Amino acid sequence: MNKYSISEVANELNLTTYTLRYYDKEGLLPFVERTPNGTRLFKDSDINALKIIECLKSTGMPIKEIKNFIDWCTDGDSTLQQRYNMFLERKAAVEAQLEEMNKTMELINLKCNYYKTALEAGTEDIHKNDKIGSFN
Repeated sequence: MNKYSISEVANELNLTTYTLRYYDKEGLLPFVERTPNGTRLFKDSDINALKIIECLKSTGMPIKEIKNFIDWCTDGDSTLQQRYNMFLERKAAVEAQLEEMNKTMELINLKCNYYKTALEAGTEDIHKNDKIGSFN
C-alpha cells in the first residue's frame, strides 16, 4: 500500500499543505494515519476522499456541511439516505450554477460577435440600433 506525505498529496491535488492542515483541523480528515511523531501519512483512499471534499467545496458547500458528510461516511450504512439526499441537493445546486453560467456565456458570445463585426466593419455604426442596449 502506498503512503504519501502531506506535500506529495498537496502537489497531486494542486492544494497547499496549509489547506490540508486546515481540513485536518476542521475534522475533514479523521481517516488519515499519523506516525508516532505526528506526521500525516496519506493512502490512495485518502486522496480519493480529498477529491470528493474538493468536489463538494467547488459546489459552494460550506466546510461545516462537508464535515457532516465525513461524519455520515464514518457512521456507515445508517446514513446512506442522508448522503444520497445531500448529493441530490448538490446536483441541483450545480445544475443551477451551470444554467447561470450558460446565460453568462450567451451574453459573452453576443458581445464577442458585436465587437468582431464592428472591428471587421471598422466602426460600431453598423450596430447603431443596438448601441443603447448593448453596453458597448
